[in-house]
Amino acid sequence: IASGGGRMVITMDRYNANWDMVRKGWETHVQGKGRMFKTAHEAVETLRGETKAIDQDLPPFVISEDGSTPVGPIQNGDAVIYFNFRGDRALEISQAFDQGDEFKHFDRGVKPDVLYAGMMEYDGDLHIPNHYLVNPPEIDRTLAEYLSNTGVRQYAISETQKYGHVTYFFNGNRSGKFATEEYKLVPSDVVPFEQRPWMKCAEITDDVCAAIESGKYDFIRLNYPNGDMVGHTGVYQAVQVSMGALDLCLQRVYASIEKTGGVLLITADHGNADDMYEHDKKGAIKLDKNGQPKRKTAHSLNPVPCIICDPEGKGEYAAELKTGLGISSVATTCMELLGYIPPADYDPSIITMK
Repeated sequence: IASGGGRMVITMDRYNANWDMVRKGWETHVQGKGRMFKTAHEAVETLRGETKAIDQDLPPFVISEDGSTPVGPIQNGDAVIYFNFRGDRALEISQAFDQGDEFKHFDRGVKPDVLYAGMMEYDGDLHIPNHYLVNPPEIDRTLAEYLSNTGVRQYAISETQKYGHVTYFFNGNRSGKFATEEYKLVPSDVVPFEQRPWMKCAEITDDVCAAIESGKYDFIRLNYPNGDMVGHTGVYQAVQVSMGALDLCLQRVYASIEKTGGVLLITADHGNADDMYEHDKKGAIKLDKNGQPKRKTAHSLNPVPCIICDPEGKGEYAAELKTGLGISSVATTCMELLGYIPPADYDPSIITMK
């Protein structure tokens, strides 16, 4: 290990939210500039103790045996492999390595002549990066494409932290939008999530309720980042505040759905805020060296709910939802709720039409 830092602090910005993070990563990994430690273990232990931060929020560090010379700055002739599978946090640093004089986001200084490759092509439209190890999965005939070809008016919204989840990822790792789509980005606060755990859920909700009641759209998709991003902090009290704020927002969205005769589907791709402490094999909460509950900062493995709110439902489908299905069944379900017949090779719907 030659250098490092937390993903929320350096290198791994996403959705063009804060290019200064990428600049810090470039200075750390490429130029070898930053606070120096003899080992990565010393760096992590020291920075954890000083900042009380979890790993994703640690400041940058550089490894140096003599305290002044970095052991591994990226230099001419090096091969650089970015081994993330997902593309959201890979796109910006990939551009910094691949692009020439057209790169304007920050001053890279003397750009080393390296062979840079990603684990895969992270953006099929923009072809980022230039070199990659594995062909990306081919994702076509997505829900948004199907609805666009059918003329369905679509609206996608989230704040910065999950914007790509309702656009780039939702459309099969494509940066472009389909003809009937409209996107809205609400800029996230650039502060640790536990300090402002409500995030931008109120602003998202203001916009969504207006969009619902405008009658301009047939299909609206939104992502509230609260449960995941605040859940990753491991701060229990912050998660409680975060989810309380989200509850208020969902009440408002439901009221707009009820007012306009729409249907609301609520689900998630994984858990996080639902399981905030580490447990042993018997289910008891683990304690840290100070006797406090050991906080969990990773995703949980619990099944996620799928809730359909249909205030004006007339019994077109069975009230009891199918079990044992996953998030891939949401696309089919949305198609059926909109009155369309899904393609035969889509995963089964969560509802049973009568």
